[in-house]
Amino acid sequence: MRDSSSTRASAGAAAGSETRGSRHDEAGWEAQPFAERHIGPREADVAEMLATLGFQSLDELTEAAIPPEIRLERPLQLPPARTEAEVLECLRQRASRNRVFRSYIGLGYYDCITPPVIQRNILENPGWYTAYTPYQSEISQGRLEALLNFQTMVRDLTGLEIANASLLDEATAAAEAMMMCHRLRGGPERNRFFVAADCHPQTIAVVQTRARALGIQVVCSDVGAVGLDGSFFGALVQYPATDGAVRDYRAFAEAVHAVGALLVAATDLLALTLLPPPGAWGADVAVGSAQRLGVPLFYGGPHAAFLATRDAFKRQMPGRLVGISRDARGRPALRLALGTREQHIRREKATSNICTAQALLAIVAAAYAVYHGPHGLRRIALRIHKLTRALALGLERLGYEVRPRPSGGDPTRSGATPLPFFDTITVTVSPAQAAAIHARATEHGMNFRRVNDTTIGLSLDETTTPQDVREIWQVFHDDRPVDFAVQELLPGLDESRLRPMDYLQHPVFHRYHSETELLRYLRRLESRDFSLCQTMIPLGSCTMKLNPTAALMPVTWPEFARLHPFVPLEQARGYHELMEELKQWLSEITGFPAISLQPNAGSQGEYAGLLVIRAWHEHRGEGHRDVCLIPTSAHGTNPASAAMAGLKVVAVACDRQGNVDLEDLRAKAQAHRDRLACLMVTYPSTHGVFEPGIRQICRIVHEHGGLVYMDGANLNAQVGLCRPADLGADVCHVNLHKTFAIPHGGGGPGAGPIGVAEFLREFLPDHPLMPGARRPARGVGPVSAAPWGSAGILLISWAYIALMGANGLRRASQVAILNANYISRRLESCYPTLYKGPAGLVAHECILDLRRFHHITAEDVAKRLMDYGFHAPTLSWPVAGTLMVEPTESESKAELDRFCDAMKAIHEEILAVETGRMDARDNPLKNAPHTADMVAADTWPHAYSREQAAFPVASLREHKWWPAVARVDNVYGDRHPVCACGSVADFAADP
Repeated sequence: MRDSSSTRASAGAAAGSETRGSRHDEAGWEAQPFAERHIGPREADVAEMLATLGFQSLDELTEAAIPPEIRLERPLQLPPARTEAEVLECLRQRASRNRVFRSYIGLGYYDCITPPVIQRNILENPGWYTAYTPYQSEISQGRLEALLNFQTMVRDLTGLEIANASLLDEATAAAEAMMMCHRLRGGPERNRFFVAADCHPQTIAVVQTRARALGIQVVCSDVGAVGLDGSFFGALVQYPATDGAVRDYRAFAEAVHAVGALLVAATDLLALTLLPPPGAWGADVAVGSAQRLGVPLFYGGPHAAFLATRDAFKRQMPGRLVGISRDARGRPALRLALGTREQHIRREKATSNICTAQALLAIVAAAYAVYHGPHGLRRIALRIHKLTRALALGLERLGYEVRPRPSGGDPTRSGATPLPFFDTITVTVSPAQAAAIHARATEHGMNFRRVNDTTIGLSLDETTTPQDVREIWQVFHDDRPVDFAVQELLPGLDESRLRPMDYLQHPVFHRYHSETELLRYLRRLESRDFSLCQTMIPLGSCTMKLNPTAALMPVTWPEFARLHPFVPLEQARGYHELMEELKQWLSEITGFPAISLQPNAGSQGEYAGLLVIRAWHEHRGEGHRDVCLIPTSAHGTNPASAAMAGLKVVAVACDRQGNVDLEDLRAKAQAHRDRLACLMVTYPSTHGVFEPGIRQICRIVHEHGGLVYMDGANLNAQVGLCRPADLGADVCHVNLHKTFAIPHGGGGPGAGPIGVAEFLREFLPDHPLMPGARRPARGVGPVSAAPWGSAGILLISWAYIALMGANGLRRASQVAILNANYISRRLESCYPTLYKGPAGLVAHECILDLRRFHHITAEDVAKRLMDYGFHAPTLSWPVAGTLMVEPTESESKAELDRFCDAMKAIHEEILAVETGRMDARDNPLKNAPHTADMVAADTWPHAYSREQAAFPVASLREHKWWPAVARVDNVYGDRHPVCACGSVADFAADP
């Protein structure tokens, strides 16, 4: 135990760490810098790798790789690096400045209980949070099964036929649903979308932002006041409504369908354990948030949203969809299905620009449903509703007018809603009463929703107790205890009128209700999955680096995890101090003076940045500028985001070296000079090189009236070495889940803040519920449901930058470049690097060319790497028939060598096939990956040995990680789409 003097010393060190370096001990020796723990190669390794490349120092290497005119010639102006202990102590101090009140605000955000077995074994477990998007399905079966559970849960509770594997938040899910309806039913004469006025205000605002960019007219009014006609393609209602009312929408659904439109219901999964599901009363699409199913509030995010719809519309669904297919042996196997990655294929014609979803949070919500099962979820929902009903009846006893009335609807009416409300009520008061009640609530550590000057909203949740209800009554009763009890008001609910328990009938929701069973189930799923806990994940453009444990630890501290996003700012001072510092640091790193933290994914950052550019043109009277130039090498999300922002995409060619073709760019810019809005460009390029002409590229666009949007996916090669703003960019998004150490979480969460030039500051995203904060003068509107996006994980990037400091960040970029060039050089005789810069160097990633082989494909190599214990690099993107490798700075020389040795051994196998020494069809590459049961089977029908299949290098005999299934048949899965675990009776059976 530390004594008081050591406590004071630690506090002083944290307080002073912004002005001095790492903590010193009494002998005067500095503590070991965190950067030495983060960066993989040791000093001797770096020297050896540099010698392989022919350089004397990291500075010499990066000077050769980076064009001289764009190099940053001064150190980043950041605080000195801190130790892990100092960072954690500072975060403890900041956490203490947040005040965790009991929240009754509602608006789609609820406090909840994360079962400890789920918190420890999923949310805080690197085996789950360091995995990548499951594009290589054979080594992602555990995560895919968990996401299939999520889809099944959503499908069952909404009463619709198919659900996706999560979206970003409820508001953007509603916007995606609007776009989906427009694709299905919209047209030149059908361009209006109805939004019920009693939807959550943040949902209305995000839908309006999305609609404005696409020229869709949003009509917002009461359901009973709208006159639907053939000009409407869709409608959105909230069920239950933001005021708590549970309305019967059957007649409205019939009216929507009568004019040929589609109906979207924004709904609450927990309420649907009691209420008739949207699919039963006519909704075509259901959206919402799964946050209250065990996911902390996190001051607004990250949270998993969902979208469910009818089977006929599945090919127009946005986001990811997990489906059941079969592997090479005909056994069930999971994979991402249908249009999951179509934004990379269809570009501007994609159904969505979503790349990062919220996989980790969806998995938590699914595990919550598995743990509680249908009976447990219903029990939680009934308890919440009964306490809400008691609260309403008690307030009526105190003389207040409560809406909706707790007596409910007409029970004699067939099909009427069984409950007047679920968890939310509003109370009518005078302005003076409202001020006094809110003041007393603050004294009691409570937050009520301030609907307006005469209406107070109250929403209960899983954490609410009878004592909480009595305290709420006391606050409304002039701070005097009431003379009645909660128990007196609980009877009277006719449970026979509630929804029958026709959901979650699959065995997976009935089997794991003890902690022992759930623990073993989660461990079994984890063992069928691949993460950074196993080996490096060398995915190009994805930056799978170390996610520091110290940076992850504070995320689930209650002071950060239990804050509602709409609390008064004075209750979140610690958060805002951190976020302001993070914005200052990102501003220094990127060179942009203005930063918005609201975008909650890289794709949302792209979209927000383009909206800012459009708003600037409109403000200058040039709203007609709607052409976006995009190189053919760009990320597929770029053209998809441009289309969402209402821009017309014009492709720009690349030259033989993979760089933007300057002549083609100049010609396209000239041809569209009157309508040119912007260029979207990635730097270093998507082909993995520092293009020498980047400043000329920016200059050409500016000369023709456009702005430059820089995709920040490759920022890990720039930090401390060059800056996007200095290159000539006007806007840039920053993938915090890449460069700044937020883990990928198996496909999300992500965060995509944007930086903009000073003249664009006033156009940054705003938010209608940003409490007391200064909003941009001409903000483009909200792009996320919460004002500060996924605030809960911004702590990770803050901690990472604080731990690394300016010198550590610069060295990380240098070593990332070193590692990529080392791999490129070691493998050049087997797999030549497709594109290099003028000095024969790459940036932080390299594209290995496999197109010269006749019988073996890049996919074969990707699958064979699994047998060697590696996750494959990025497959056939941005160039078909290649592998794009990004090792990051975190990987040691030993791990890089192990990867290179594996790739060289695979090359020998390729040569054996190419020269006829192995059969062109029956060989270790075509049959990869090899599972344990394949190798242990009684018969072995192959010409090569079991040893070569499973243990191609000696090190695998010491430790072998086995793929869960053989190669998955993607074509079969798309031709026979099954996307819920209830459709295959034995799928969830114990292996």
